[in-house]
Amino acid sequence: MTGETLWQLEHSFYTDEIAVICGVDEAGRGPLAGPVYAAAVILPRDWVLPGLNDSKKVPDKRRRELYDQIVDGALAFGIGSASAGEIDELNILQATFLAMKRAVSQLQTKPDLILVDGNQEPQLDVPVRTIVKGDSKSANIAAASILAKVSRDRYMEAMGEQYPQYDFAIHKGYGTKRHYEALRTYGPCPIHRMSFLKKFYAGQP
Repeated sequence: MTGETLWQLEHSFYTDEIAVICGVDEAGRGPLAGPVYAAAVILPRDWVLPGLNDSKKVPDKRRRELYDQIVDGALAFGIGSASAGEIDELNILQATFLAMKRAVSQLQTKPDLILVDGNQEPQLDVPVRTIVKGDSKSANIAAASILAKVSRDRYMEAMGEQYPQYDFAIHKGYGTKRHYEALRTYGPCPIHRMSFLKKFYAGQP
């Protein structure tokens, strides 16, 4: 996927009425611990950023470099999150939508259209189009995926220092063998999503 190709989707939406397009993506819907993050990004039109792609396809070091480049070069961006407690209270889908709303609310420029990765549409104050696998099709969504992923990773690394017994800096809260072993030994901590752990604890002797 080249930088120019990532703009083809945006160009299919540009009209006289739609001149400013924002991309929105989330990170961390699946882990057992920590918040879900979302980012909203408005890039300069046709800005080519070498290496920009779906955050899952970009090595960690390059993701962090791209993060800085996006923050420096974007016309506007916002980063939002919803806590483990909010995930337990609302459910993961609604908490993800909440994180997206918080990210969009930080934009200094109001977009004419928001492209959201996936097939589930949050209710926002701007027209929304959902794009399946949008993080590998849209420059703005790809940029949002980078900001959301790096922001969440940094949070989990900080939590790894606060709760070193869980190794959050290594697995970022996902359900690895190492993480489950720590849960068996130490039980959950305040950033664990208890709604995600019901089956695990139901199966414990």
